[in-house]
Amino acid sequence: MKFITTDIKDVLIIQPAVYGDERGFFMETFNAQKFAKAGLDLKFVQDNLSRSKKGTLRGLHYQLYPHAQGKLVRVTCGAVFDVAVDLRKNSSTFGRWTGVELSEENKHALYVPPGFAHGFYVLSDIADFVYKCTALYAPAAERGILWNDPQIGIQWPLAGTEPKLSKKDNALPPLKSAEMNF
Repeated sequence: MKFITTDIKDVLIIQPAVYGDERGFFMETFNAQKFAKAGLDLKFVQDNLSRSKKGTLRGLHYQLYPHAQGKLVRVTCGAVFDVAVDLRKNSSTFGRWTGVELSEENKHALYVPPGFAHGFYVLSDIADFVYKCTALYAPAAERGILWNDPQIGIQWPLAGTEPKLSKKDNALPPLKSAEMNF
């Protein structure tokens, strides 16, 4: 298992060791000891699965402290463009984003720490998106930022099409108006 830094140092790509033959493959998706050795001493309390159709954009979501969630995300079917936006006001990378393709083919995972907004755009016909969270879902603490906020400038791979958004995600505020306590 390799832990690869992104352009925002606290967001990590996790590349598992994959053992395969003509029957299929095996890989370890989480190992608390290896994660702790890499500086990620995490306690996960909730696992989630979402299935989305091509062109769906979910996000950018986060939860306020004390319910802020760290997320270990991966795709088990299909492919997505996954994004994390730094919302930590005292961070040198505040307001910056990083993005990576996660797919059933590359088998990578992404760790998104608390204090980040998170979202993804579906590149394949369908995508099954699996994630482990360090805090339980708390509806009263749920917040978000508009997916296309020009202040952040995320370069989504939309290929000239409008993404499929929920009404809630389409009505999220820009970064400058978002409630944050990080």
